[in-house]
Amino acid sequence: RPGAAVLYCAHAVHCAHRRIEPMRGSLVRVGLAALCLVSWAGDGAAQAKDPVRLQLKWLAQTQFAGYYAARAMGFYEAEKLDVSIRPGGPDLASEKVVADGGAEFGIDWLPSLLAARDQGMPLVNIAQVFAHSGMRLVAFKASGITGMKDLRGRRVGVWLGGNEFELFATLHKYGLDRDRDLTLVPQPFDMGQFLRKEVDAAAAMTYNEYKQVLDAGVRPGDLVVIDFNREGTAMLQDGLFVREDWLRDPANRQIAVRFLRASLRGWAACRRAPADCVEVVLRENPALDRRHQAWMMAEVIKLIWGPPAPPSPLGRMDP
Repeated sequence: RPGAAVLYCAHAVHCAHRRIEPMRGSLVRVGLAALCLVSWAGDGAAQAKDPVRLQLKWLAQTQFAGYYAARAMGFYEAEKLDVSIRPGGPDLASEKVVADGGAEFGIDWLPSLLAARDQGMPLVNIAQVFAHSGMRLVAFKASGITGMKDLRGRRVGVWLGGNEFELFATLHKYGLDRDRDLTLVPQPFDMGQFLRKEVDAAAAMTYNEYKQVLDAGVRPGDLVVIDFNREGTAMLQDGLFVREDWLRDPANRQIAVRFLRASLRGWAACRRAPADCVEVVLRENPALDRRHQAWMMAEVIKLIWGPPAPPSPLGRMDP
């Protein structure tokens, strides 16, 4: 997997131990190890609050519960931060928002972040929250699809705009040419296309669209679910990133340390009390369905902490 430097808070409640791993690959150019040089003396009571903005990849939902919890439970305030959390959406790219200065922190999938860097955006991952990919490819068993090899000649739904790379990598693994051997169909952000059988297979996140299929009355036993983690082609999702030039400023490195410490503390709180974090998010977006958000919260916790348990602690990426 592509490497990146990540701040690791060994204890989510206080910064007793901090460790920065060096970056490898295309993200190595920025010396994020400089974060570990930021000293933290006392509780920072004399500091004024620093305003920062966090740009989400998607709409407010429990996929991002740790950040909302950090704000609601006072963890950002304890770090002298005034954090504005900005929802995303289908027409908003978090990497572009941060690159253009519209937010200090953003959340993105690592392959999309790497693609943005290839286009000249000076962005770097500073913490990896999800340890496993939540992306799946689903098909009805009645279609005759049993695995990736059966996609030849089929219509396959795909989310574009940076979400397609896991599917592309898996097609390559099986020797399938995405332009000649199957038909890729742009997929909307719901499962109607799949449920109407307009495509033979479709993308689904474990914490969202898969549940939509089940809620439509489909039984798990009627589905074939292709897990990219098991295929060895999974890619990391929901990492925190910033601009390189912003991070070079020593004052901003301090802000990054404090923001990450509070954010990881928020995620640890959601692991301990997921129902409380669901309520926090529902207060942010009352239109959300409580049962669906509870499902999402449980699935997101699995993506962060397993099973299987990740080899590295929360926030740190293994190259």
